[in-house]
Amino acid sequence: MHRDNPVTAKTNAALMARRRAALPAGLGQTYEIFVERAENAEVWDVEGKRYIDFCGGIAVLNTGHRHPKVVAAVKAQMDKVHHTAFQVLAYEPYVELAERLIAKAPGSFAKKAFFMSTGAEAVENAVKVARAYTKRSAIIAFGGAFHGRTLMGMALTGKVAPYKAGFGPMPAEVFHAKFPTPLHGVSTADALASVEALFKYDVEPARVAAIILEPVQGEGGFYVAPKDFINGLRKLCDTHGILLIADEVQTGAGRTGTWLAAEQWDVAPDIITMAKSMAGGFPLAAIIGRAEVLDAPAVGGLGSTYAGHAPACAAALAVLDVFEQEDLLARSRAVGERLTASLKKLAAKHVCIQDVRGLGAMVAVELFDGGDRSKPAAELTKRICAEAIQRGLVLLSCGTYANVLRILVPLTASDAVLDEGMAIMADAFVAAGA
Repeated sequence: MHRDNPVTAKTNAALMARRRAALPAGLGQTYEIFVERAENAEVWDVEGKRYIDFCGGIAVLNTGHRHPKVVAAVKAQMDKVHHTAFQVLAYEPYVELAERLIAKAPGSFAKKAFFMSTGAEAVENAVKVARAYTKRSAIIAFGGAFHGRTLMGMALTGKVAPYKAGFGPMPAEVFHAKFPTPLHGVSTADALASVEALFKYDVEPARVAAIILEPVQGEGGFYVAPKDFINGLRKLCDTHGILLIADEVQTGAGRTGTWLAAEQWDVAPDIITMAKSMAGGFPLAAIIGRAEVLDAPAVGGLGSTYAGHAPACAAALAVLDVFEQEDLLARSRAVGERLTASLKKLAAKHVCIQDVRGLGAMVAVELFDGGDRSKPAAELTKRICAEAIQRGLVLLSCGTYANVLRILVPLTASDAVLDEGMAIMADAFVAAGA
């Protein structure tokens, strides 16, 4: 076995061979690289090669890899207690974290919060409490959305391949409306009309418990929900007694320049889901919402063995401290401005870039072959990512048409590292024939 040849085992190729033998094919891996260590916005593989991380663990590392204050908080908690199951024996960090998140959530109404381990679990539980409160069953989501890989998460997700293919049937009472994407011919009016069409053709509004959306679609392509769209949804919800859920799993924890993207709305959601960066790399998710809504499930109806894990709560409290002490919200906006400026310069050189967009430091570009907006450039996008990784930049694509390059670099990255990463990205465009 590998213990007999430790030198061979410490190459990416050897580790990939072991991976293929032991892990199922359905567990994807973008790059055939194994990481040995990481620091802030940089990682080194088992062969010693350095990479700039523009992926951030898929939006998990807003405070960077191994932030010293997060690591110290987890170590300190480990010296006290690391697991009791909160529903059996409680611990203060869970309650303190709930209090601090409630204080930061938008909406001038009483709120409560509780924790799960993953973003998909947060979404599942948001649906549970919405149904318990409204005594209704149906949920409306949007095309292009991503809400997780559990059965309900898949049902809510507005993309078949690879998330739904082969896993049906999906849970019932989930309906999809259009998300406003002017670049692809869908206006705010079109999107709102598509919700009204659901009420006419598929489900009466009196049976709808909630409408769920991402303030900025993540996997869907980094499309920002326009304020007039949000306002329209809020009006529909209020008219029909429907709850509005903001899925902030990817947008939350400062990525968009505010702690929550919904802070930039004119209205407040009834329920908010968080995960990813809120605990700086430790598995933790939150459901925050109107107190009366979250109180609707019966005692024992909410919970999970590891949910609100003590070390993860300690990490999340440290993340909140780091945001305050290092002014990371201002840094998020500055990072976004720097990235956007670089991408616009790149767009001036490459006609394939037809849109530069984002909110705060959640930034992306969309590519079309020859600049023709009827021809999404999926293959070109794939080639650019391949050229970037060869040059030491971890870059991810996304989008319904697989033609969007997204940047989720840690907010703690230095300007020098940001500029180095953007220079590599520029070289990758040239090498890919953009």
